[in-house]
Amino acid sequence: MRENWEKCHLEDYIKLIDYRGRTPVKTESGVRLITAKNVKLGYLQLEPQEFIHPDEYESWMTRGIPNFGDVIFTTEAPLANVAQLDTNEKVAFAQRIIVMQPQKNKIDQTFLKYLLLSDSVRNEILEKGTGATVQGIKSSLLKKVQLYLPPLPEQHHIVAILDEAFAAIAKAKANAEQNLKNTKELFESYLQGVFEQRGEDWEEKQLGEVCSLITKGSSPKWQGIEYVDAPGILFVTSENVGEGELILEHRKYVEEKFNLKDKKSILQKGDVLTNIVGASIGRTAIYTIDDVANINQAVCILRCKPELISNQYLMNLLNSPFLKEILHDNEVNTARANLSLGFFTNLSIPLPPLAAQQSIVEKLNSLSAQTKKLEAIYQQKLNDLEELKKVILQKAFSGELKTLNAVAV
Repeated sequence: MRENWEKCHLEDYIKLIDYRGRTPVKTESGVRLITAKNVKLGYLQLEPQEFIHPDEYESWMTRGIPNFGDVIFTTEAPLANVAQLDTNEKVAFAQRIIVMQPQKNKIDQTFLKYLLLSDSVRNEILEKGTGATVQGIKSSLLKKVQLYLPPLPEQHHIVAILDEAFAAIAKAKANAEQNLKNTKELFESYLQGVFEQRGEDWEEKQLGEVCSLITKGSSPKWQGIEYVDAPGILFVTSENVGEGELILEHRKYVEEKFNLKDKKSILQKGDVLTNIVGASIGRTAIYTIDDVANINQAVCILRCKPELISNQYLMNLLNSPFLKEILHDNEVNTARANLSLGFFTNLSIPLPPLAAQQSIVEKLNSLSAQTKKLEAIYQQKLNDLEELKKVILQKAFSGELKTLNAVAV
């Protein structure tokens, strides 16, 4: 399938400009610095924007000056992200980046980008990677990565097909991402409206009046107790509290002998859990499982008085843009943003009669179910498009992709 393709090593026709081993002094403005954070799979991302002083450019870039279209490769954190330099402006490069300049009479720059993105080449690079915590690759191993090169006219033909196919995929992805965003915004808009358009029989109540318990936990490590592998007593942390649901893929446990029965923060099924520390403040879910469990200091228990307030009503209220704005406006910014138990005790909330709460919850549950179905459809579309990119690249570099007709977006 790859007749007349030349087998070679990466170093044979590609100049490597290696910027590893040095850390530049950064400034507020100046010459844009491209770091590994900017290099994604197939494209450069503008953010985060970092700079070096213009006077430092010449002394910093002594290893080589990049050109438009050069291939940019990340050597670690992450390993093997690949993009092309898409600007003629003067730019500098930070450590963990290698710039690849292929011989133009042998390798098309964009062909090289696509080749490095293909599973066959990426897998070889990743297999050569080393490092227990952060995977990286030695320059000597990278240079020996094996490549198959068709004649230059065929490279140009493959690039033309891939450019057109990937442009169509990018457009389809943008549509799916916008549809996914619109779906989420529709639910949030409805949720916002529920709590802004109150009925005449609604009241204002403090959470301390409608909850029998408002408390938080503490870190087991503060008490000299380490986390252990299951089985044990489940410890719920802020990462387990999603927006409207528990996230239990990654669970933490403490030893069974750590007696939780007398602790206020032992969870009961139906408790409302809300995050009170860090970036996830206000993210709220209901504890829906029967396992004995406790919480850490970043999670607050709100135990509803069922005769006054529905736990699902409270969960939806705390997840609404209406309440989240109030929560974020009252964050205390110490080392990490946080909310106190006193704040929650005195927090006033809009409260309709119990029957109206239940009606609101039923409508929200129905809309949420529809929203999740749509989200699943659009997310699957995005996953399928990513998989299609891999299939197209595989066909291209096995010699099977001759025309755009072989691609179905």
